[in-house]
Order: sequence, then structure tokens, then C-alpha cells
Amino acid sequence: MISPADILNASILIVDDQAANVALLEQVLRGAGYTAVTSTRYPLEVCELYRKNRYALILLDLQMPVMDGFQVMEGLKAIEPEGYLSVLVITAQPDHKLRALRAGAKDFVSKPFDLAEVLMRVHNLLEVRLFHLAAEKRKNQAEGRLIEAQKMDVIGQLAAGVAHDFNNILAVIMGYSDLMMAKLGPDHGLKNNLEMIRLAAERAAGLTRQLLIFSRKQTVQLVVLDLNDVVRDLERMLGRLIDESIDMTIVPGEQSGRVRADSGYIGQVLMNLVVNARDAMPNGGKLSIAVSNVYLDEPYARAHTGIIPGDYVMLSVSDTGTGMTDEVKEHLFEALFTTKPVGEGTGLGLTTCQTIVQQSGGHIGVYSELGKGTTFKVYFPRVDLPLDIVAGRVSRGPLPRGTETLMVVEDDSALRHLAIRMLEAQGYQVLPASNGRDALQVATEHQGSPISLVVTDIIMPLMGGRVMADWLKAAYPELKILFTSGYTDDALTQHGTLRPGMAFLPKPYTSAVLARKVRAMLDNESDTAMFRREEAAVNERSPVAWIEPVTKDAISGVNPPGAA
Repeated sequence: MISPADILNASILIVDDQAANVALLEQVLRGAGYTAVTSTRYPLEVCELYRKNRYALILLDLQMPVMDGFQVMEGLKAIEPEGYLSVLVITAQPDHKLRALRAGAKDFVSKPFDLAEVLMRVHNLLEVRLFHLAAEKRKNQAEGRLIEAQKMDVIGQLAAGVAHDFNNILAVIMGYSDLMMAKLGPDHGLKNNLEMIRLAAERAAGLTRQLLIFSRKQTVQLVVLDLNDVVRDLERMLGRLIDESIDMTIVPGEQSGRVRADSGYIGQVLMNLVVNARDAMPNGGKLSIAVSNVYLDEPYARAHTGIIPGDYVMLSVSDTGTGMTDEVKEHLFEALFTTKPVGEGTGLGLTTCQTIVQQSGGHIGVYSELGKGTTFKVYFPRVDLPLDIVAGRVSRGPLPRGTETLMVVEDDSALRHLAIRMLEAQGYQVLPASNGRDALQVATEHQGSPISLVVTDIIMPLMGGRVMADWLKAAYPELKILFTSGYTDDALTQHGTLRPGMAFLPKPYTSAVLARKVRAMLDNESDTAMFRREEAAVNERSPVAWIEPVTKDAISGVNPPGAA
């Protein structure tokens, strides 16, 4: 919608070799309220002035020395890619009207002119021109969004393509780090080295998740949780991400409400914001993470697109760092935008945060002053529902054990051997198989106690996990199947290999995640019930201990067949 103010503020250029005509037109236009009126008596200057200023309208005389108005219009058409000329010809030669219109002028006024007629035609031409410019802007924005979407799709395809192999590699690194740390005492000199290796692997896994979330190739799995629990469980990891010169304070919310979100991805948001705060304080400072209940009213909702007035739970991250300029804030959530030096920033962190928050129905805002620091405020809609899980909290008690016979089907030999070692460490008898066809043969030839559960990759050579599972379930109806994969949820769903009702564990997974998931399935128990039962048992013996945060992988699988 073009407003009167838009028209009055539009730029106008007067071109006439007669000083009296220029002075009269300037006086009339400015008297009518036009604020951006300039002029020249030299037609040779017009094209250069237009290149610099792109006037919304040119009032052009035809009869001028050195270069006439027709030559000026030819020069302007060479500048405008579509040849659109917003030109009002004002001349003492009325017989040139048809020629002027054919040359590109949009309207014509004869001298001596009526001032009211000039103002009417200027207003009409400016309204048409501004409408044309607005339409052109919308077209360019739509083309830009299409290009951006295509770029994101390319990034998504690349991310999805490498995710499988990369996640397998990370699973091996994280898994063997866990196994080695389990055998070392708490004061062993190598334990810190192993923890740093594992932290690096977790950050690499987080970068893969960022790419997948950013490119919409991985879906957010929403559960009801308490943000206080999520923040508390990440405290130790966040402490490792910052320097000793930074004083980190966590302020839990009193009686804070519950939200529906993905706990693993909230952790991703929090880690991204903390890393940004750390980088903004190279010489140290204060970092504050707080949770609180807030109410967003109608005025706030009107000022922020997509916000519905109501109760929210706010997660805020504040620092006393360098702050940001308004220009940086304007581009902050754009894809691939970063202020960090080459090689130090991906430009995905805040875009990922915004995507995660929006998929949870929330909103993220930033408040910053140059030299005074920055505060990010993340708002999640408050829900009045019971907790689905104790988000990320696990007891210090031993991992669940068992004596059942299991089978691990995995074409990646390193990951297969790792999974077998993880499960054997918890007391299980484990049969190996390298693909679906091999697994059918192993199951047929097995003479010992019946196989209770199969942990299988989904996409494998010769025969995939789903086809194998169909054959095994036909022969052994009580057999439980746990599917795992490093491919994205989106890719598995599109190919029909991941269906509702299938128990699924994304890679990379840890020994604790695998042990708990297997035990829960064997006991026909949901993940949530197991977490609550373990916590209650430990709380009876001693206070809760906070250890490594559990990722969303620990809680994202669907209930196994027969689960309550």
C-alpha cells in the first residue's frame, strides 16, 4: 500500500535549461510538500545523476542545447534494464507529444503549464512508479527466497549424504571413549584426555545436527519438560565450553512452567548461545543463564510476527561482552551470516537456534548495546501437562544389565564390534551379523537360548534391516527389533524404511543410551518409565548426582511392540 507520505518523500529531478522554469517548479513542488526535489540545467549530467540516485520521477524539458530531451531518454533507457522511464515531459512544443510518449515518457504537459495540472500528473506518476517499485521489490524478494531455498536444499542434501558415515565414525569415537573411561579410576591421568576427546566428538555430532536442522532434514520430537532440568543437566558441559575468566551463573526459575520441546535441541540452542557469549568476551566477563515465567501481552505480540499473547517460559542468556551494532542485529538470524573470522564461524548457529525455537512454537529475541553486552531471550509456550521425562537427568547407579541373548546386525565392522562390546559389558550374550541376509542365517543356525532382541542398522547391502526384521518376526513373533541408523529421519521416512511403531535409536549413541534402550524394550517398559524408576531408586539411597547430559537419542525412540 502506497501512503501519501511515501509519495511526498519520493525523489524528483527537474531537468530544464531555463533557470526561471526550474525555480518555479521547485517552488511549486516544495510548496505542495514534496521533500526530495533536486534539479539540473545541464542535460549531460542527467544520466550520471540517475545512476547515483535512481529518481522516482524526472520532469524533463525537450528543447535544450547540446543534448535534447529525446537523447536524454535514450541514455536513461540504456541504464534501466527493463527500459522503464518514469518521465514527465514538460515542453513548449505540444506537437512532440506523440513522439515523446513513443520515446518512453509516461506523461506530457505543454508550456505554459497549469500548476494544478502539473501537481496532479506528478502525484499520479509517482503513485504508479512507487507501486511498480514495490512490485519489483516483492519479485526480487521472492526470487531471493527461491535461491535461498535452493541453496538450503543443496546444503541439506550434502548434510544428509554425509550424516550416515559421519555419525558411524562419531559413534565409534564416543563409544570407545566411554568404554575406556569406565575402566579408569576417577583420578586417572588419562581420564581428562578421554573426556576432551569425547567432548570434541559431541561437538562434531552437534554440528551435524545443526546442518540437518538448518536444512529441515531432521525433525524435532516434542515432549513435555522442565527447562530448569535441561539447563541444570547441561551445566557441566557448558562449563567446559567457556574460559576460566568467564563467571557463569545459572538462575533457575521458581515454579517455572513446563514446555513442549525437544530436550536435545534445546541443549543445542543453549550451547550455541553460550559459545557466542564466550566469543564476545575474549578478556573475560559474566555469563548469566536464567529461566522464568513471563506473560507476553497484545502489544508485544503485535510488534513480533508469529507471537500469540499468553503464558511463556523464558530461557535467557546474558553476557557482558562487546555487544552488537544495529546492522549486525538486523542480519543476525540470516543463513550463513557470521561476524567471526574465516574458519571460526559457520554462520549456522543462530539460524539453527531460530529454527528449533520456531518448530517448538516459540520465539527468540535479542537485546544488545555496543560495549555493554547482549541478552538472548528464548520464549516457549507454557503448557499445563505432566512431564514426559526427567529431561537429561540420569542416576549415578550402574547401567541396567541382563543375561538375554541379543543379536547386533551392522555392516560397519568398527561400529558392530563396539556395540557388541557395549552390550557384553552389561552381561548379555551377543551374536554378530554383518547384514540382513547374514542375520537370517545366524538366527537359523543358533542353538542356544532364544534371541530376545535384535539391534540392527536399517540400510545395509544385500538385505536391509526392515526386510530382515519382517522375515525374523514371521518366524519369531515375540522377537523385539531395535532399529538404528545414521541417516536422517527425513531420508528414512521418504524411503519408507522408518514407519510409525518402529523402535528407533539414532546414531551416534552412547553405551548408556544403548543399554537403557535395550533394557527398556526387553522389559516392555517405556523410556520415560525407566528413567523415573531409576531416579527414584537412586534417590532412596543417596542424593541425585548430575553426570554427562543425556542427548535426545536417549528418549526419542517410540515404544517397542507390546509396550504399555
